Amino acid sequence: MDEQWIQSVGIDVGTSTTKMIVSRLRLGRMSSTFSLPRYQIVERQLLYASAVHSTPLLGLDEIDAEGIGAILRAEYEKAQISLSDIKSGAVIITGETASKKNAQHIVHLLAERSGDFVVATAGADLEGVLAGKGAGAEKRSQAIQGTIVNVDIGGGTANAAYFYRGKAIATVTFHVGGRLIRLDSRGLVQYVSPNIHAWLAAKNLRVQPGQEMTVEQVREIAGEMGRSMLDYLTGRERNLSGLLVLGHHLREMLPVDELSVSGGVGQLMAEQPVKTMADVSRYGDFGPMLGHVLRQEREKGTYPVKWVDPEQTVRATVIGAGMQSTEISGSTVHIKAELLPIRNIPILKLELSTEHLTDPEKLKREVTNVYDLGVRLFEQTSGIPFALSLSGIGYCSYQLLQMIAQELSDQYRRTFSDSRIMVVICESDMAKALGQALAMRCSGKPEIICIDQVRVEYGDYIDLGEPISGTIIPVVVKTLAFDERL
Repeated sequence: MDEQWIQSVGIDVGTSTTKMIVSRLRLGRMSSTFSLPRYQIVERQLLYASAVHSTPLLGLDEIDAEGIGAILRAEYEKAQISLSDIKSGAVIITGETASKKNAQHIVHLLAERSGDFVVATAGADLEGVLAGKGAGAEKRSQAIQGTIVNVDIGGGTANAAYFYRGKAIATVTFHVGGRLIRLDSRGLVQYVSPNIHAWLAAKNLRVQPGQEMTVEQVREIAGEMGRSMLDYLTGRERNLSGLLVLGHHLREMLPVDELSVSGGVGQLMAEQPVKTMADVSRYGDFGPMLGHVLRQEREKGTYPVKWVDPEQTVRATVIGAGMQSTEISGSTVHIKAELLPIRNIPILKLELSTEHLTDPEKLKREVTNVYDLGVRLFEQTSGIPFALSLSGIGYCSYQLLQMIAQELSDQYRRTFSDSRIMVVICESDMAKALGQALAMRCSGKPEIICIDQVRVEYGDYIDLGEPISGTIIPVVVKTLAFDERL
């Protein structure tokens, strides 16, 4: 089997902490010598894990860009790796940090300064899935007869991802985290997140800045919060506990067979019991108590789930981002290496049915409708307005391929006349032939990039890396989601 290694980086800027890892990914040829080359990532190795740094902030609502930059420069030096060595990976802003006023600027700035091809991303759903992968829940779901939920609990949020037979099937995020209530060494409350005010009121729990709390009072609040989250996840109660949900709720009741807890609070579950206020507030928040009460719930066995240890706790998200976010395109692609890498292209889907493929007029109308949607959704640009994803095409004859290429190119050049590059993503193995047919019709205006064997959905963004061995490229499909209030 032909193989090659590439190096990947993962950077996680969270509410409480910032981490970085460097890994290497082995690409293996999975097809025979007599068939079309097909590659995939067959092994992932962790090469370097940074220390866990406190996330530098400028006040309560802004990230310290220079502070994070200094952390990363020092860690790259310790890892003895240069930016040119990095060919894939992800920067992810997590928890309440994603709602800081300069979060979007910071995440893209870090991505640009972190290697030749690094994704900029944020969003609780993606964070939960990446953490579940890094914690080993995705892999474990392939070995058990049931569903496992991994909850990654950090400073500002708890991101839960449900995995079944190796796939993420649902996500939900809670306002549950160690830094939602901040305390000094005497138990004096310094800060209470506004995101939990409604839940506190509904539970008749009183906590506000300036209040001096006892260990038992902190234990009560942490216990209620932990149990509310567990109630929601297991379906025991979802009215009051639903007040802690950030964003969308679960659409349906999902059975939970196993539960793992990662993140900083997951790590705190394994530490010594919390007995004094000095124990509680050693990080300036109530995270140690939250970890302690979750450990007690595990030991009591109150909930009808099997608790399992995650493979990673505090580094689960960053390992998921750095080692699990990269895919590989098919090798029969049509690309121009000098146009790559390309980052953050929104997806526009063209879903074709048998009717479209057998009736040229219906194909034309469908392409028109999709391109009109592209005009409404995305800016007219001299760059790349979107990547067009083609699905629904099975066997594609020469005649059908030419018809598709003609319609796509004619309408694209009319509708997006200023665009210099057209990106097309095929689910089936047809990128090279379709790319050549499009290029022949467009004559460089626009240039054509056409890849295959990558699945995307509406709302996704895609990043395309530099070619590996000249024929395949690393691809990351992700969601860019920031707080809509900003």
